Amino acid sequence: MDQLPIWLTIENRDVLVVGGGGMAVAKARIAAIAGANVTFVAPSIGSEAKGLIAAGTALHVAREFLPQDIEGQALVFAATGIEPVDAAVAAAANRANVPVNAPDRPNLSEFIMPAIVDRGPVVVGISTGGSAPALARKIRGQIDSILPARLGDLAHLANDFRAAVKAKIPRGLARLRFWDALFGGPVAEAVLAGDERAAQRHFLRSLNAEDAQSDPVGSVHVVGAGPGDPDLLTLRALRLIQAADVVVFDRLVSAEILDYARRDATRIDVGKAPGNHTMDQDQINRVLVTQAKAGKRVVRLKGGDPFVFGRGGEEVDYLHNNGIETNVVPGITAALACAAAAGIPLTHRKSASAVTFLTGHTSTDGDADHDWGSLAKSGHTLAVYMGVGAAGSIAERLIKHGMHPATPVAIIENGTRTNQRVVGGRLDELATVISAHGIGNP
Repeated sequence: MDQLPIWLTIENRDVLVVGGGGMAVAKARIAAIAGANVTFVAPSIGSEAKGLIAAGTALHVAREFLPQDIEGQALVFAATGIEPVDAAVAAAANRANVPVNAPDRPNLSEFIMPAIVDRGPVVVGISTGGSAPALARKIRGQIDSILPARLGDLAHLANDFRAAVKAKIPRGLARLRFWDALFGGPVAEAVLAGDERAAQRHFLRSLNAEDAQSDPVGSVHVVGAGPGDPDLLTLRALRLIQAADVVVFDRLVSAEILDYARRDATRIDVGKAPGNHTMDQDQINRVLVTQAKAGKRVVRLKGGDPFVFGRGGEEVDYLHNNGIETNVVPGITAALACAAAAGIPLTHRKSASAVTFLTGHTSTDGDADHDWGSLAKSGHTLAVYMGVGAAGSIAERLIKHGMHPATPVAIIENGTRTNQRVVGGRLDELATVISAHGIGNP
């Protein structure tokens, strides 16, 4: 480690920025966000710097830098981009023992400005010691993409209740365990979901449970796992999977997605294939309630979106009726993902003004009984879920009700996954094409 990472309080302290261009503005802006009194010293400044001054977050001294400008400053930025000038500023700061930073000039800098991910008051800084700023920015982008947007709200909530927790739980280790559990439980989930009232309710319940030693209250998140490609998970889905105590998953959830779960998390396979159900729906419902009532954080992972032919609505109703707190996290449904992966637009100005999602079978695994006449004449793209077994019947009924036999069809197997297959043909050949290519589920 070449530098010591520290966080410096500069609120209401003076910070000098020598220069008035883009580099100077970048440093002035971040210092102003941290509450500093910022002053530009430069003969002239650009429009961005003028904007900061107009907003009341900075001042401008319109002249060349003088060594006495360093006096009383908490920090100095030598940001003219002109090496002799920046070197003179750095030398003056060194003589006055004031920390100085010269952007992109580590040899002139006493401190390095990191790439910053700001979820105030949670702040992450990434530094390469000035050797590779572009790499630091790349790492910042990766971290930024996985940290929840409301993470700062969680820190604020914890700070608001800090005194109450200290009074209620005076022992250091017990208090540490309380916070560890809190940041991974329903309080954190509610804050990150934007539900402040629920967060406060859970917080008080957790705090009171410390004295009463009452049983913990679990929750269930019904989470759409998307079509199978782990890169298509939502950020919230990923976070919940990683925090879950129990993961209850369908057959359509890929092994790569399950790998995101904690190693100590319980995994319960409730997958259902046509004619082969590991558990029926009533059993699945009971498993979810049992695990939640045991105080577990349960993630119910469902392929695609849980509310599109996923029976998610039935599960949510059952959980609510049994007093279990439940949230739904949407996922990318199969029709959207498969069409995109296959390069097929679901709507097109010249050929399809809308798209209709329909299932290929009923709840009893028989052929679905749709309004085939309307579907055949709708002019919509028809996206058929679970249609392999009933493909011949679907084609026959659509043709019988007026759809042209030569209407193009695409059969997409394992859409978005590494083993995706896309097979094309005509509507009147649908069953034959499926059979000839050995198409299977999903």
